[in-house]
Amino acid sequence: MSAREEILARVRAALANVDDSVAPEEVPVPAGRPAGDDLVDRFLERVADYRAVVKTCTARGLAKAVRDALPEGARVVVPARLGIDVPGAVVDDGLTAADLDACDAVVTAARIGIAETGTIVLDHGDDQGRRAISLVPDLHVCVVRRDQVVADVPDAVALLDPARPLTWISGPSATSDIELDRVEGVHGPRTLHVLLVR
Repeated sequence: MSAREEILARVRAALANVDDSVAPEEVPVPAGRPAGDDLVDRFLERVADYRAVVKTCTARGLAKAVRDALPEGARVVVPARLGIDVPGAVVDDGLTAADLDACDAVVTAARIGIAETGTIVLDHGDDQGRRAISLVPDLHVCVVRRDQVVADVPDAVALLDPARPLTWISGPSATSDIELDRVEGVHGPRTLHVLLVR
């Protein structure tokens, strides 16, 4: 018997005496679930909890906010269809790992922002680029629109295509594997700037 079959057999045995003719109780939606500005504020608060730099801007001020988030003279890579003018940026057209490693920063859009967890999800559409560009440079400037913020993970999963590659970002890359000392930038950007477009 495989481990899977053994687990399923145990579940069946545990449920053998359960009356399945009784409908499960309706689970109420928790009171106080944020919406609108409260939802966006919770997202920004949770993102900041992860030691990310958080700024808000208008659509008109987005290009300036992106420029302000980038260090002067930084070599920046952007996806082909970012839709934001980033002067001097290199458009990723299949840059090698060495080329990406020479870049100081990347600017991408996002697919979804999750308020409850402060998580940003990229599905690597045209305005987000391939996964490598969001993982190699030391600084990731990520643009999230207000209408992309959802309440929680189930809301996010309902909107995501499971066939697409997904990158879930909760703050700068960090690990505490070695003697519980926090080290940032081991497997991704050391610094995350989130620009929320209101």
